[in-house]
Amino acid sequence: MYLLVGIHTGNQLRSAGTGNDVAVVHNKLVRTDIIYWLDRKHNDPHENAFFDLMDSFVKHLNSTCYTGITGYEFHYTLYDFYKRHLDQFRSNQSRQYSMIIYLNGDWQETDGGELCIYHAGYDQRVTPIGGKSVFFKSSELEHEVLFTNKPRMSITGWLKRDVGQYGQ
Repeated sequence: MYLLVGIHTGNQLRSAGTGNDVAVVHNKLVRTDIIYWLDRKHNDPHENAFFDLMDSFVKHLNSTCYTGITGYEFHYTLYDFYKRHLDQFRSNQSRQYSMIIYLNGDWQETDGGELCIYHAGYDQRVTPIGGKSVFFKSSELEHEVLFTNKPRMSITGWLKRDVGQYGQ
């Protein structure tokens, strides 16, 4: 959490948009989060330790569940809200699994900011308590981040796989 605060005070967080590199849109009626992409090139010991953990996790998933994961992307996120959406792009189906790791200490119910996951027939709300993780298929579960009443921090990202011309 201290690293994220340092990134925030150093003005390294950037406004997030919807879409991908080719067609990104910044619409404050849809989402108002700011992000900082994690990258081994930063040579940050905390980021590198996280990537080492993700490498082990991907290796485990591939050897036990045959997921075919070939990469990932993660960013620090400071949310206000993000309307209902799927994480997999229509034009690029490489995002296979979504992952959120919450970094919030002392979160109270009145702080809001729950992740609302829309299942067939019911909604599930996940309180963003520090240390809690959420993992789901990017193409299957619509979800949203409900309005927060205080800063809501997480590491958010996607486990990806190379896809063919038709997204298979």
